[in-house]
Amino acid sequence: MKFVHIADIHFDSPFVNLSDRENLGDIKRLEQRKVFKKVIEYIKENQVDFLFIAGDLYEHQYIRKSTIEYINELFKEIPDTKIYISPGNHDPYIKNSYYNQFHWNDNVHIFSSKIEKVASENFDIYGFGFDDFYCTDCGIQNLEIEDKTKTNILLIHSTIDGANLEEKQYNSIPKRVIEEKGFDYVATGHIHKLDYHTYENQKIVYPGSLISLGFDELGKHGMIVGELEEENKTLKTEFIPLSENDFEEMELDVTEFISKDELIEKINDLNIPDNVLIKVILMGKRNFEIDKYELYKLLTNERIIKIKDHTKIQYNLEEIANNHTLKGLFAKEILKEKENARTKGIRNYRKSS
Repeated sequence: MKFVHIADIHFDSPFVNLSDRENLGDIKRLEQRKVFKKVIEYIKENQVDFLFIAGDLYEHQYIRKSTIEYINELFKEIPDTKIYISPGNHDPYIKNSYYNQFHWNDNVHIFSSKIEKVASENFDIYGFGFDDFYCTDCGIQNLEIEDKTKTNILLIHSTIDGANLEEKQYNSIPKRVIEEKGFDYVATGHIHKLDYHTYENQKIVYPGSLISLGFDELGKHGMIVGELEEENKTLKTEFIPLSENDFEEMELDVTEFISKDELIEKINDLNIPDNVLIKVILMGKRNFEIDKYELYKLLTNERIIKIKDHTKIQYNLEEIANNHTLKGLFAKEILKEKENARTKGIRNYRKSS
């Protein structure tokens, strides 16, 4: 069997914290559509048997009916591919969800909150879906594979080995529990970081988010393609990157810059690949005030979408101490304390020697 495994697309995400520059949210939503279409085209070209979507296909709070219709029209283009969806915490199977109210194409199966098995001649697909925005127990402890002579797949949105209180709210399952069940492949989602070849014979796989949703998701994003041999159940998996733009961070030391104009010139001259979006982190000690919103207006490099100012002001205490102000008096006191500490250190050194 050939399969494609994706997760965490988050269609119609608002991207409110991604950038201070205009229209990037619209651009990223268009990228979601474009990359999802790439998945469908790959399935058509390679005659893939199964598409596993491990949760958070869309954002329940923001999803538009037109987007659901767009997704379903793409599903109609692969009628011979069986599509299985495990709703997650951002797209739970609730009363007013599109999972419940929309008429999906015949090749689509959506799992609900009771673990269910979909049987075929050679493969059994087990799945579970969130029925709320949180889940603390999906009931997997009680699940037993009914026919181990078949190829058995588990599709689930979960936090494997969730440790803290927050992680336990999102279907935290001990890894050993899943391994003991004996599934031939576990298609999971929720963690946006790719995890598919970190240990030998790995069967529990996170494909990561289909596209990067922000600067906390650096690196490549895409889909897992896999093949399971029916006779010996040999598993082969491969990650295929699909994202149009990767997110990266770049530090820029401003200590030697003497003016805002010089800073803007240096930022605009940064050499950035066409497929990378950059967050510039300003570091060091600044010699002038920095207003990042003013910087945005003067940027010509469209690959720079966010600026973070981590600089500290460059103080010349001797110069400030010459001012007849409260700030000047304060600077004099600091210089006096520094001199006393230096003198005391010299005395202690002489005594010890």
